Amino acid sequence: MSEIIKVENVTKSYIRDNFEIPVLNNLTLNVDEGEFIALMGPSGSGKTTLLNLIAGIDKPSKGKIFVNDTEVSNLSESALAKWRANNIGFVFQFYNLIPVLTAFENVELPLLLTHLSKSERKKHVDIALNVVGLGDRIDHYPKQLSGGQEQRVAIARAIVTDPLLLIADEPTGDLDKISAEEILVLLDRLNSEFKKTVLMVTHDPRAAEKAHLIRNLDKGELV
Repeated sequence: MSEIIKVENVTKSYIRDNFEIPVLNNLTLNVDEGEFIALMGPSGSGKTTLLNLIAGIDKPSKGKIFVNDTEVSNLSESALAKWRANNIGFVFQFYNLIPVLTAFENVELPLLLTHLSKSERKKHVDIALNVVGLGDRIDHYPKQLSGGQEQRVAIARAIVTDPLLLIADEPTGDLDKISAEEILVLLDRLNSEFKKTVLMVTHDPRAAEKAHLIRNLDKGELV
């Protein structure tokens, strides 16, 4: 199985009030294509920072990051924006749905940046919503959906462009136990059936159990 992510000797620090705050320290991580990895560790250990670096939202202070042989850490901001749109699907703890848009319209948003026709966009959105089990909720607004359903809409939005990677940051953190389990089953299905590589940050050991591999971060280092 080929490596899809290579994080090579990455260090990340932030400057606040003239003080350097280290977050990641000379970190190396390799992820195989089709893998499902859970990143765990205490608050402030660098989990979300690592996700953001891999997803091209932030850049390392030192080191290199490759995703599918593209050196993400070396791309310009404009090139990164285009690369993210084509390769990364984001799932957050809070669903970030636009309340005045229907489920269909929320999922369609990433496709508005592509050259797809209206009919092609509709086909993609219908497929994505059916994959997450909400094909009968396309005209519902977020306020008409449960928390679990909102998160499924958010996942449909994340997969509608058929991304290379699914980046999930505490995807069950705002859900009750039953809804959380449904989301984890869905992520597992996207990984096993649709062969999506999944990187998930979680504090929940039950959520981490769905992953193939659990990696723990502590004080910016993998342990």
